[in-house]
Amino acid sequence: MKPASTVFRELLAREQEILVLPGVYDGISARVALSEGFDALYMTGAGTSASVLGQPDLGIVTLNDMVGNAGMIAGLNPRIPVIADADTGFGGAAMCARTATMYIRAGVAGFHIEDQVQQKRCGHLTSKQLVPLEEYLVRIRAAANARKTLDSDIVIITRSDALAQCGVEKAITRCKAAVTAGADVAFVEGLRTREDAERAVRELAPTPVLLNLATGGVTPNWTVQEAKEMGFKLVIFPCAGIIPAALAMRAAYREIKVKGTDVESCAGVGPRAFFEMVGLNEVMDIDAQAGGTFTLG
Repeated sequence: MKPASTVFRELLAREQEILVLPGVYDGISARVALSEGFDALYMTGAGTSASVLGQPDLGIVTLNDMVGNAGMIAGLNPRIPVIADADTGFGGAAMCARTATMYIRAGVAGFHIEDQVQQKRCGHLTSKQLVPLEEYLVRIRAAANARKTLDSDIVIITRSDALAQCGVEKAITRCKAAVTAGADVAFVEGLRTREDAERAVRELAPTPVLLNLATGGVTPNWTVQEAKEMGFKLVIFPCAGIIPAALAMRAAYREIKVKGTDVESCAGVGPRAFFEMVGLNEVMDIDAQAGGTFTLG
C-alpha cells in the first residue's frame, strides 16, 4: 500500500481538478467525512484545540495534542490522506524537525507551518504578529531536512499570515521564499478579495496554492467552483465539522433542559445506528474474518 503522502502527491498532480478537504477534528467527524467519500481530509488545529482541550485557537494546543489527534484520524483509513495543521512548528529548528518527524511517523500526508510568532492565533482573528522571514525559513528548512532524513515524501505547506498586516504582496513573497526553502504547496491566509486570490495563484505558479474557506471568517464564502475558477489546487473547509456539531449539540442539550428529552435531536438514531457510523460493521468483519464469534443478535 502506498504511503498516504504519496497518494496526496498524486492527487495534487491531477490536471484540471481541485482537491476538496472537509475539516475534521475527532474520530466521529473523520468517520462521517470518510463515509461521504472525500479523497482527503483536513485536520483543523482550531477544531483540535476546541475538541481536545476545550480551548480557542490561540496557540494553546501542543505538538503532542496535535500529533495524537492527527495520527488517530489518519489511522482510520490509511488510504485516505490527512493534511494536518502544525501551527508554527512549535518552536525553533529542533522543534520544527521534531514536528515533521512525528507527523511522518503518525502517517500524516501533509502539514502546514505558518509564519506567526509562537503565541499565535487563528488566521481569521485580528492582531496577528509575524516572525522575521529568515526565522520562518529556518522552520521550513528544518522540516524539509527532517523529511529528507526519514526518506519521506510528506507534503510541506507554507502558510503566510502576512496579508492582514503587510498586504498580499508580502504574503506571496514569503510563500515563494518558503517554497525555495523546501515547501511544496503555498497557503496565503486571510484572502479578502478575488483580485488578491487570483494574484496569489498567478504569482506562485507552478506551486499549487491552497485556499482556506473558513466559513464566516475574513475570506468570502466562495464555493468550490469559484475556487477552481480562480486557479486554486486544493481547498479546505475547517469549520465544516466543528460549527455544525457545536450548534447541533447546543440544540440537543437545550431540548433536554426545556423538554426533558433529546428524542427530537437524536432524530430516530439509536446507539447501534450511531456505532455503525463509527465503524461497527468494520469491527464485526475483522472479528468474523479471524474466526471470532462476536455477534449483536
